[in-house]
Amino acid sequence: MSNILAYKHIILGVTGGIAAYKAAILCSRLVQAGATVDVVMTEAAQRFISPLTFQALTHRRVYLDMFNIPSEENIPHITLADQANLLIIAPATANTLAKLANGLADNLLTAIALATHAPILVAPAMETDMWQHPATQANLTRLKAWGATLAGPAEGRLASGAVGRGRMVEPDEIVETARILLAETGDLANCKLVVTAGGTREAIDPVRFIGNHSTGKMGYAIAHAARDRGASVTLITTASLPPPLGVKLIKVASAQQMRAAVLKAIRLTDVLVMSAAVADFRPATVAEQKIKKKADSSIGLSIDLVRTSDILADVAVHVDRPRVTVGFAAESENLLDNAESKLKRKNLDMIAANNISATDAGFGVDTNRVTLLFADGTKNALPLMSKRSVAEIILDNVVDLLCEA
Repeated sequence: MSNILAYKHIILGVTGGIAAYKAAILCSRLVQAGATVDVVMTEAAQRFISPLTFQALTHRRVYLDMFNIPSEENIPHITLADQANLLIIAPATANTLAKLANGLADNLLTAIALATHAPILVAPAMETDMWQHPATQANLTRLKAWGATLAGPAEGRLASGAVGRGRMVEPDEIVETARILLAETGDLANCKLVVTAGGTREAIDPVRFIGNHSTGKMGYAIAHAARDRGASVTLITTASLPPPLGVKLIKVASAQQMRAAVLKAIRLTDVLVMSAAVADFRPATVAEQKIKKKADSSIGLSIDLVRTSDILADVAVHVDRPRVTVGFAAESENLLDNAESKLKRKNLDMIAANNISATDAGFGVDTNRVTLLFADGTKNALPLMSKRSVAEIILDNVVDLLCEA
């Protein structure tokens, strides 16, 4: 599985605020993800958290002073600036934001920021009035115009005890934003990808619906993995899972709504991955009021069903058909025969077939076991693995198919 943070050199700048304790959590997350992290602390930051904390987390020296240079080292603000793949400043105080926006370099961190060509990710943390001050907002406008990326701040309880905007966002959100920035050089950079997820719900009345057991986990894994490889991702979903940061989310419920959303989204799209479990049938009519149970318990309920539109069949003949179209076949019998038939009928480039009767794969679990079938007749049976790993292999093949398209 690809990991955009692995082997990346990240400079973590920590400035003087109570949110500095969160910087230790952020540092740990980055190291666990495989990044090499060099921590640079301002003098004020050291009043809130010890350099020893970061040294223990990174197993590397912590940089504190621009002029404390061991004899065997080069000038640190130039060396670190050149080596960095990404500079993160978290927390970023109003004071540091002002220095950055005005090109000041009066400490090691601001000197690195002025010298580096790496992307800069800033996570502000301050009291609400300081955040809202016109000077702070003007400084942020200038930094964003220069290409800096902003994460937060969030609403919440502040150091003063007040509640408002100014709280540093959580470390996991900063890590996700870092992934997005580093993915700009990924193998799906400049690629537009649409993925569908979840099971559709076909209304019977205002209360009841016909649905299926799909949770959307596979589609979300694909969306997340594609984002981490640089793709611009649109996720069309019926599921209520937390969406990956940086992904355009379109919520739908029924097969008809999903069809409309897909046909609109595929304009100028390179790849469509149709992993949603779309209903084949829907009620012919939807009751305006809740259907009540009859007094005679022997009387049942009959519902007339009609076919839903075949979204992939519509995509196959659409003028805006993507360069690569991937389908899924969730089957309970004759897995490969049914998947191969679907592959041909819907003119797909690839289809992922999985047996939904397996308890360790398919709906509702975090693992999957699929066989990939291709238009040229190639088949690739994958062992049981996480859905994220399946997503990565699917996208590896998408990259190859884009090269051939």
